[in-house]
Amino acid sequence: MGQLNQAITEVEENLGKLLNEVKSLKQYVEYLEEENIKLKRQLCAVSEADTARVQQNASKIQKEAHENLEKLYSQGFHVCHIYFGEPMEGSCIFCNAFLRKD
Repeated sequence: MGQLNQAITEVEENLGKLLNEVKSLKQYVEYLEEENIKLKRQLCAVSEADTARVQQNASKIQKEAHENLEKLYSQGFHVCHIYFGEPMEGSCIFCNAFLRKD
């Protein structure tokens, strides 16, 4: 009976250690979840000045891209998605529609 009591005591001690580890891991997970939420908030926090600057840059890039496509078209190349970059003979209704943004 002494060995059985000793075995049970050891099992109880091991269970106690495991429970302490689980509690510790649970606290760490809670910390990580809070940190994750904090980091997501920081990622989403964009100033109005940054937003305006990005929008301004995007419209500038869009204008330049459209001008480049018009230049390619005037040099005799397709700018439509069907024949993009291929030499063009005459005019292409797809390119014209694309450049007019139809």
